Amino acid sequence: MKASATARHASRCLLQRIGPWAGLGLVVAALLIAVLAESKAQSSGEEALVAAAETKLGDALRTGDKSAARRLLSLQFTFAEETGKILQRKEILTDLKGAAASDAPTDVKVSVYGLVGMVTGTRKSAEGNQVFFLDIWAKQKGSWRALTMQNVVLAGGAAQTAAADPAAGSGAKAPTVSAAAKSGECKNPCETIPYRVRSPAEQDVVTTLQNIAKAAVARNAAEWAKHIADDFVLYRSGHAPVAKAAAIAAIEREKASSAGVALSEVEAMRLAVYGDGAAMTANYISPDNSRPPYRAASVWAKRNGQWQLVIDVETDIKG
Repeated sequence: MKASATARHASRCLLQRIGPWAGLGLVVAALLIAVLAESKAQSSGEEALVAAAETKLGDALRTGDKSAARRLLSLQFTFAEETGKILQRKEILTDLKGAAASDAPTDVKVSVYGLVGMVTGTRKSAEGNQVFFLDIWAKQKGSWRALTMQNVVLAGGAAQTAAADPAAGSGAKAPTVSAAAKSGECKNPCETIPYRVRSPAEQDVVTTLQNIAKAAVARNAAEWAKHIADDFVLYRSGHAPVAKAAAIAAIEREKASSAGVALSEVEAMRLAVYGDGAAMTANYISPDNSRPPYRAASVWAKRNGQWQLVIDVETDIKG
């Protein structure tokens, strides 16, 4: 609140200095600066609230405080272990300490998109593995609540820098090249997904997901990039993180290949849109067995009227 008031005061002072004879362009510019400053202040404030909620949830898990955990976990909450096993809210509340990290997280980053927040970093899981984690939050009825938490064990740990990997990622994110695949063939997820949309906003996100898949199959890197945020990173079990530029380079390298592109198919999906942010979890299977089944958790942001994929975390399902 204080930061927002400061931004508005600065705007009024600037307009007073401009005077009544200033050009309309200067007035518009001053107002734009004030709006951007207030928006940034609000975003920083929400990020602080998400960070505080994340800390409280971590404490509740470690101490077994069910009352605090209930307030912080959404009714739709799920937790994906590094093995791909999915635990529901009821299971977590039954054994809070079983889902708790064994030490404090490191390299923590908090971001907010609309009414969706995400916290990423590395931590040691209850099983003792060093994992990269994505915790997704949503602002429900004025309070931040956790929607999902997902762990993934990367190649050599999460500290590796993003690197190109032509085989990294499948689904609708980055193509897996397969000699058995027929070039251009993609029913699921390109044309149909086993999910019933509940709103126009959800339909827009699903359509964007399908556009990404179509671009991957066509090896159209330029079209694929339109739907991917500049700060996008793909995290996948057993692989180093892959940034947007590296994924684009991989698609372009494979463009000249005669082999078809095999995309994993969506087996089940859950999607929630909160303002200009969206959270998606989905189970994928590969019909040609080019990779194990996996669970993907992703965050989407609406920017300038267009939905973009911000992050995708893919955890192989073992056993």
